[in-house]
Amino acid sequence: MKISCLSVFYPYRGGIAQFNAHLYQSLVEAGHSVSVFNFTRQYPDFLFPGKTQYVTPEDKAMPVESLRMLDSINPFTWRKTARAILKTKPDLVLFSYWQSFFVPGFMPTVSLLRRHGVKVATVVHNAIPHEPKFFDKPLARLFFRRNDLLVSMTNGVSADIRNLFPEANIMQRPHPIYDHFGKKMERAEAQEKLGLDPSLRTLLFFGLIRDYKGLDLLIDAMPKLGPGYQLVIAGESYGSFEKYDAQIAASDCAERIHVFNRYIDDEEVPAFFSASDVCVLPYKSATQSGITAIALHFEVPLVATPVGGLEESVGKPGFGLMAAAPTSEALVEAIEAFYAAGPDKFVANIREAKKSMTWQSFADALISSSRA
Repeated sequence: MKISCLSVFYPYRGGIAQFNAHLYQSLVEAGHSVSVFNFTRQYPDFLFPGKTQYVTPEDKAMPVESLRMLDSINPFTWRKTARAILKTKPDLVLFSYWQSFFVPGFMPTVSLLRRHGVKVATVVHNAIPHEPKFFDKPLARLFFRRNDLLVSMTNGVSADIRNLFPEANIMQRPHPIYDHFGKKMERAEAQEKLGLDPSLRTLLFFGLIRDYKGLDLLIDAMPKLGPGYQLVIAGESYGSFEKYDAQIAASDCAERIHVFNRYIDDEEVPAFFSASDVCVLPYKSATQSGITAIALHFEVPLVATPVGGLEESVGKPGFGLMAAAPTSEALVEAIEAFYAAGPDKFVANIREAKKSMTWQSFADALISSSRA
């Protein structure tokens, strides 16, 4: 099949670019001819809350050859990109959707493709953003209605799609496991590298820090857990970290909270997961989490709150334990229950699931559904 992809790829970094690179590789390995169209500008600098949108030399990024044409805020590039994609004579054009911000730039391509009878499919990471605005639903509805296939990874996202576009053709598969970070390190080596106390139980909060991810709940849980625990916070804060610094300083366990407030380069990722007993997702809202896909690769169980798709991606498959609610008290109970149960059962479930949660099976299912 001849496929064209329009989304964010290398040299951009982040979860969506990583996802796209893995999917691209799997499609090529399956024998498909894949053309990649990328952004010349993903976000204007003033809208991007992090330090950089681009990979660094330390990132184990998967370079993907692409034609960088689409500027998210330059309308003159939108139709140019649409015409360039049409010239490849694709059987299928594949998009990624995670923000309504990109809909205006995508629409000329979608409209032109539909007029020429080309099938359109989109992997929907978030149908509705975690921090929604009034225009998100109308723009999502407009875009979804022009797709032949919408790909979801959780029941929650599928439900959001269905609410916006009841007639949608939806394929649902779990998020494949990120397997490009290398092997797990020895625990002692990883803890020494990060300056951790090997005698303490180690909790990990990993990934970009945003309000909806509930880091404040986990910090608040630390004094209630007692002196036998240490918390590792690893990730770049999108917004000021000052409120978390103040919260940590006001607790009686600041010396047991280790903060790495920066973007974690790919080569550093193994140390954080190898040093930890459990990855905690204290989210206040969620769809699915790409952090889960990293934790599963390193066979690190999870404790998560019952929001969005976390129950089906953590609790139901037995990859960890669910807190009763997104509160610090509920997190304490779940974390203590995790240690009381021990990690063995969860690790066994993870190892079994890894056999089927592959990028190749995801890509094959997408192609099969697009042909139906």
